[in-house]
Amino acid sequence: MIGSKAMEPIVSDDRVAALTLTGSEAAGSSVGALAGKAIKKTVLELGGSDYFIVLADADLEKAAEIGVKARFQNTGQSCIAAKRFIVEDSVYERYCELFVQKTHELKAGDPMDRGTQIGPMARTDLRDDLAKQVRDTVAAGAKLLLGGEPLDRPGAYFAPTVVGDVQPGMRMAEEETFGPAAALMRARDAEHAVALANESRYGLGGNLWTRDIANAERLAARLESGNCFINGMTASDPRLPFGGVKKSGIGRELSEFGIREFANVQTVWIGPDTGAGAGARPAE
Repeated sequence: MIGSKAMEPIVSDDRVAALTLTGSEAAGSSVGALAGKAIKKTVLELGGSDYFIVLADADLEKAAEIGVKARFQNTGQSCIAAKRFIVEDSVYERYCELFVQKTHELKAGDPMDRGTQIGPMARTDLRDDLAKQVRDTVAAGAKLLLGGEPLDRPGAYFAPTVVGDVQPGMRMAEEETFGPAAALMRARDAEHAVALANESRYGLGGNLWTRDIANAERLAARLESGNCFINGMTASDPRLPFGGVKKSGIGRELSEFGIREFANVQTVWIGPDTGAGAGARPAE
């Protein structure tokens, strides 16, 4: 692994035809600029602040179970982890209750223990950054429902955290929270839920929970993300194209679309012109 500052000689090397990067928004911007200067293809898979929409007709028990799994996978350190839980107002309180209950049951401990569900974060500075995001969000008017502090044990542990009544403009709504902290937001209705989901500079992936599949398909077409999983957890699957929009990156990995990102189409035409081509003149 090398830093982004050491990338320029690699990107400019004639032996390198294209680049792919999985990393932060800053790293993607830097490498993308170098690739553009060298006129080379890029696929950038960057940060995310994935929405997890729960409509009033959803299976709340299942949506809470999968929601907790989706948020706290890998201790919340996943670009496609659910981060902003946007819940229709009529079921918001009940969903919060279920979500907090299931989050409280998560076991923090030794990552080598198969029973552990919450391990340490990658670095102490990342843990401290997450703690400040949570504190600032609560100070701005959100409600701390669970956790909110580092765990008193060796390592970069942070308690599984749930923050409710998060509003647009608060840090946990605007920024990527790369750790075990969930932001719960109220939506007046499905239309408002879509608007809140799209009110982000990120657009990697997301989830939509409802029993009305036809409506879900209509809403998914309006959600600004590279993928939308309906009644299921966002996952990376080699059969499916994977990638984001907006500040979450460009291009696609996996599936036939991922293969084509790094293939140049060559047109080979063999004459003479038969006159069958578009715009061809009839023979004299």
